[in-house]
Amino acid sequence: IGMFVSTLPYRLEIDPHWSFDEVVKHVREKCLLVLEHSHYPLQLILADLHLSQSNVSFLETMFDFITISQEVDDLCLNGVYLEQVSLTQLYGVAKFDFSLNFIYNPSLDDNKLCCSFVCSSNLFDKTTVVIISQRFHQVLEQLFSMNSNIKQTDFNVSSITKFSLILPEEVYEMEEVVFCRQLNIMNEGMYIFNVFKKIV
Repeated sequence: IGMFVSTLPYRLEIDPHWSFDEVVKHVREKCLLVLEHSHYPLQLILADLHLSQSNVSFLETMFDFITISQEVDDLCLNGVYLEQVSLTQLYGVAKFDFSLNFIYNPSLDDNKLCCSFVCSSNLFDKTTVVIISQRFHQVLEQLFSMNSNIKQTDFNVSSITKFSLILPEEVYEMEEVVFCRQLNIMNEGMYIFNVFKKIV
């Protein structure tokens, strides 16, 4: 018994000037168009393009949205009751180079969406994955947070280029290192007008 899922390759081109709502609408439309062809096996798609599954890099990035069905609790096959296995377990081996997984369980009262990154340890070290996850969290906070400390921008109508991927500690570091005022220098320096005047 296992999971029988057909992998569907998607190709999405996103205009950086689109708002988040426009991106969501575009992705939704593309997903619905691809689903119309879900009967066509991935192996045949690759064969039509004269490609082999082993050397196609776009197949190494995976997005997975799993909704846990409420009816799963009572599955019985010939008198044998099946037990649901938790999907929040740690993954031992990455099936893809990079995978973003969302798991939603509508039967839970917490109304939360779980998210995990699963990355190949041959390509990504732990520090890189942590930074990627922090940046992803930063974007989600900008989109959905009600926290008054977070700078709110209306991403429903603003360009997606307005999202900040700079982490708070990086902002602090830039302010301290790049714009640090030396203690022994008090309002000294030349204005550009004075420099220009000396040259002319």
